[in-house]
Amino acid sequence: MSVVKINVLTVPAEQRETLEKRFASRAHAVENSDGFEWFELLRPVEGTDSYLVYTRWRDEESFQAWMEGPMKAAHQGGGAQGGDAQGAERPKPAASGSTLWSFEVVQQAAPTNP
Repeated sequence: MSVVKINVLTVPAEQRETLEKRFASRAHAVENSDGFEWFELLRPVEGTDSYLVYTRWRDEESFQAWMEGPMKAAHQGGGAQGGDAQGAERPKPAASGSTLWSFEVVQQAAPTNP
């Protein structure tokens, strides 16, 4: 079954809009990756300053290939920078911390009457 990766990003209140705009500017950056199944950016509602970046992959190898290829390039300045000029200084991170959680899907269900 699939694997789920949840990146937990600690984002100060004053950086929330920046983080969301950066994700929006990279919309569709992962969808064509081999083995990619799903993405969601989850905004905290109350009680935490942590955003969750949820991705689901066919297998661990697909995730690792994306991490070493497209994701690495995007975070090293090789990807879209939200309108920044080529060669411009990289923007400061919006998150003050990051933790990656990994899970294997062992059960799943979908609506029977969509």
